Amino acid sequence: MPDRNKLAELIELAKEPSSHRRRELLREVTDVFFVEKFDSPSQTAEFDAIFQTLLTQMEEAVRVELAERFATNIEAPSGLIRMLALDTPDVARPVLERSQVLTEQDLVDVARTQGQEHLRAMSNRPDLSERVTDAILETADDDTLGVLARNDSAVLSRASHEVLVDRAAQNPTLQEAVVQRASLPADLLNEMYFMVEARLRSTILARNEDMDPKALEQALATSRKRLAAQSGALPSDFEEAEAVVRGLVARNAVTPNALAKMLRAGQRTHFILALSESADIDFHTARRVIERQDMDALAVLSKVAGFDRTLFLTFAILLLNSKDAMGRAAQYGRLYNDLTLETATRTLRFWRVRRETDNAAAA
Repeated sequence: MPDRNKLAELIELAKEPSSHRRRELLREVTDVFFVEKFDSPSQTAEFDAIFQTLLTQMEEAVRVELAERFATNIEAPSGLIRMLALDTPDVARPVLERSQVLTEQDLVDVARTQGQEHLRAMSNRPDLSERVTDAILETADDDTLGVLARNDSAVLSRASHEVLVDRAAQNPTLQEAVVQRASLPADLLNEMYFMVEARLRSTILARNEDMDPKALEQALATSRKRLAAQSGALPSDFEEAEAVVRGLVARNAVTPNALAKMLRAGQRTHFILALSESADIDFHTARRVIERQDMDALAVLSKVAGFDRTLFLTFAILLLNSKDAMGRAAQYGRLYNDLTLETATRTLRFWRVRRETDNAAAA
């Protein structure tokens, strides 16, 4: 139990006008707090009041020192810790990252009143609750989102994961952190496929291979709901091309040769429609693959549609229409060969969700 006379002396010394003496006093109070045992809440409250009084009179370097000392102390005075959490970023960082004295409400209050440096420090904190991460995302910039996405112990709501994916679509620097996030729902992970580079696409394909069938079905159902209201503008020749392709479908004439002929004739919309029929996906997804000259995605479509390696390479060369397209044929061939039908089929199931949603809306 702390000496009552010592406590009274410290309370009087808190009124000391000398900044040097106050600095010594702060260290002395801190030392007393760490070595003494408190038998009642009132004693802790008295020390808390002294700390807060002294804190307002200390330069930042001293406040940083105090924050570091108390950041991991589970018996630290709660008023002091809240005060430090609302201080400058350098002072606040240790307690925001590590102090277990801060309550969920304390963290929410910080998230809603402080700037990005406070939010980033908090985003590094282990075991953030969904309520706190929602509060962080209300005002988080992309740098803060990246820190939060890399914190796999943070619990994110479905809505917060959607924010991560939507923001990653606009900022490539976020994409790796989002794709690598273990809790990212499978349907959102597969939305990322069209945004990211080849290395990250391999990660997505690998996760699709390992997915439990029940989890896959749940993810597909969720994806249908997310895509239900989405649509895209159609090209000016869509109606004409659709009529032609419908005629081919009726005659069972959507053949590999017919698709290659469309590409050679420059009938891009016809080709996309025929490709979407062959792979059983929606027009907008097929169009995105072709307009982006996305050879990885084209390999997935070709594999599932039953197009052989030679036809896939023909499509690739015609679509790229560049001097080095022939020179890269071997690379594209390896890409096609390395992709298993099972992996391609699992991946395409997510892409087909949009087609199912479009059909349901038209019914």
